Amino acid sequence: MIHRIRRHLGWKLFLSYLVVILVGAVVVAAATALAVPSAFERHMAYMAQMVGGQMMGLDLATNFRQAVGEALTVGILVALVAALSLSLVMSRRIVLPVQEMMAASRRIADGRYDERVGVPGKVAVGDVDELGELALSFNQMAARLQQTEALRLQLLGNVAHELRTPLSSIKGYMEALIDGVLPAGAETFQRVQDEAERLQRLVDDLQELSRVEAGAYELSPRPTPVSQLVDTVVTRLGRQFEEKGVGLETDVPPGLTMNVDPERMGQVLLNLVGNALQYTPAGGQVRLRARREGSVLRLAVEDTGIGIAPEHLPHLFERFYRVDKSRSRVGGGSGIGLTIAKHLVEAHGGQIQAASEGLGRGSTFSVILPAA
Repeated sequence: MIHRIRRHLGWKLFLSYLVVILVGAVVVAAATALAVPSAFERHMAYMAQMVGGQMMGLDLATNFRQAVGEALTVGILVALVAALSLSLVMSRRIVLPVQEMMAASRRIADGRYDERVGVPGKVAVGDVDELGELALSFNQMAARLQQTEALRLQLLGNVAHELRTPLSSIKGYMEALIDGVLPAGAETFQRVQDEAERLQRLVDDLQELSRVEAGAYELSPRPTPVSQLVDTVVTRLGRQFEEKGVGLETDVPPGLTMNVDPERMGQVLLNLVGNALQYTPAGGQVRLRARREGSVLRLAVEDTGIGIAPEHLPHLFERFYRVDKSRSRVGGGSGIGLTIAKHLVEAHGGQIQAASEGLGRGSTFSVILPAA
């Protein structure tokens, strides 16, 4: 009970007021007890100076009131000083953390996102009051802002890198054409066009990413058979699987239906199956299956490809993240597709997961959505 009271600022204030009152009362009593004897002695001396019973009652009453008043005045003044001192100490313990947070918030507003404030109380044992919880929330906000700023700077660097590569290729081809190093034939122009198309795809991906992250799109969900989405994926990617020599297998029980935007969810499945094809060598297998699990429906894309190391799994859905740090064009695309897929799945009220047993052991990407 005591620990619970100490963790609430309202109870702290109440207890501090109660302590001030008690201290004041004790000090008044103590000061009065010390002042009354001296006042009483002066009163008795005054009575001794009176001549044989001729002292007037009015003088005696006045002198007694002065003695008592003197004792009370001393007690009240001492109690007032003690109460003010205790109130100042208690107020500083409450006001100083707030002032510290105000100063830190101004520094954060100036771009110093590494600012943190002290947390009153013992965080390890949970002995913090509302001020401590406010300080913890403030530090969490500052950490999130610092992380967001770091991601923003990383995004700028990644975008610059992604744009530089095709632009450098186009510039190189054009310089070679001007210098006569490359012939002005259809093959050279096709290479330039391929780089321009790659640049266009990157710009389109960036535009799509900005839209999904800002929520600047509308979903048109409707009951959609899962088999319809799977058939669309097989139709669009079937030829690529045949050319690479990778098998594509589907396992969708009849009658499964999802309440989704078929265009957006088709985009998600195309991305996942396309990634599986990208990272599965010839002779491998990709399997797209669907199952109903209680109130949810799970779509899983399994492959027998190169697999994913455990340290990369938590970062796969981050913007521009690649397992291949060399950013080889052979090893992957722009690193945006999975991020877009994650936002689209979450917009449908679902979640997307990645799993792998390690390098060379394939991987599985699962989309979990509410069943229709």
